[in-house]
Amino acid sequence: GISGLSAAHFYRKEHPNARILILDNHDDFGGHAKRNEFQLDDRMFLGHGGSQTIQEPGGYSKESIDLLKDLGIDTQRLGEYFDQQFYQRHGLSDGVFFDRSSYGVDRVVRYPIADYSSFLPLIQSPLSAKAAVAQMPLGDRARLEMQRLLEFNKDQLAEIPAAGQKKYLRRISYRDFLSKHAGVTDPEVFKLFQGLTADAGSSIETSSALGMMGYGGLPGLKATALTDYPVLDEPYIHHFPDGNASVARLLVRKLIPRVAAGSTMEDIVTARFDYGRLDELRSPVRLRLQSTAVRVENDGPPESAKRVGITYVRNGQAHRVWGRSCVLAGYNAMVRHLCPSLPETQRDALAQAGKTPIIYTNVLLNNWRAWKKLGIGCASAPGAYHSVAFLDFPVSIGDYQYSQDPEQPIVVHMERFPKGDDHMAPMRDQIRAGKHELFSTSFESIEREIRSQLSGMLSSAGFDAW
Repeated sequence: GISGLSAAHFYRKEHPNARILILDNHDDFGGHAKRNEFQLDDRMFLGHGGSQTIQEPGGYSKESIDLLKDLGIDTQRLGEYFDQQFYQRHGLSDGVFFDRSSYGVDRVVRYPIADYSSFLPLIQSPLSAKAAVAQMPLGDRARLEMQRLLEFNKDQLAEIPAAGQKKYLRRISYRDFLSKHAGVTDPEVFKLFQGLTADAGSSIETSSALGMMGYGGLPGLKATALTDYPVLDEPYIHHFPDGNASVARLLVRKLIPRVAAGSTMEDIVTARFDYGRLDELRSPVRLRLQSTAVRVENDGPPESAKRVGITYVRNGQAHRVWGRSCVLAGYNAMVRHLCPSLPETQRDALAQAGKTPIIYTNVLLNNWRAWKKLGIGCASAPGAYHSVAFLDFPVSIGDYQYSQDPEQPIVVHMERFPKGDDHMAPMRDQIRAGKHELFSTSFESIEREIRSQLSGMLSSAGFDAW
């Protein structure tokens, strides 16, 4: 991952003559900075399969800024490669998709229920809240409550000073906010928002109100004194076509120059990597893939040990290597299992870490005529398998060109955030239930859900994924 590759980079800067071996349990480097490649005819299309964007780099630490400079990443220039006029040019707004299996009809309403405008420069909805709600396949009571929630323009927390509302909204759940301050009582409304909790990784009963309304984009801030609450301090535009996989690729090329040609952040996107050179004997830095570390221990007491032993498994065979030092730069919750000599307090602290399960799905379409016809660039989907689908970020850089015409192929990005069925369970248990779902779901099942969702969402505009 980027942390491990960066550790090697920093160490080499301090010790230019050091010999470094990087062990990676995956079949490719990058970790969460995953690159998805598609080939159609003689053209390559890219998508981000993990770490998305260099988010708000103006607030980065000196070390992180220096790393970007070492790699030749100019964030101002990178932001200029993002076509911020793309959605306006094509008249694409945000929207919400109600699927047939959940709502009895397949219908797209061009109005944001989960607002993605902080992340995608979409045009404003052509509908008023009243007109949008009238199109939603909900019961009369649910429509009334939804319209009121979307049209709030008065502080419903007037008894709480404006300066204290952030703290209060961080403390209560979004469910409590809706029921106590927004007058929501209809189960249909609660169910709708339950399907849109996104990055929170848990239900509206266990996710903070401010998190859901701020970063999550769900409605309600207009019913507080925080109507100008900033979701981001900088535009969300510092994006490579493969997300932060290009950062990982730049690191690898910096550490092992023979692996790929080129020298700029522009040419890294389409540079071809020779994986046979990642682990060459003569190279001072070697990157060994499909090598899972299972034990790390000092050769003797930590205070006097001169070397460290690392045991890893590759192709079913255990190996041990020795080094003067070792950096553990992987998933921190695993460190306590790899290094049993850690102090007990540190082991206990590491055991508290947990990852929110997320599925990123990228789909290459032959064209995006249906999106253009419907006038949407993004659609949340409260009842579908993926909670959102959008045309991937419009970035053209170097030799890589983003689709400009609805007749051209395009990558669609979709996201799912599994959390189980017990919405009252503690967040940790919901995360565990989501992980269980991922382990037990076949790729064939996910593929069926992709086809079903895109067909249902776009069929009225002539699209058929089957």
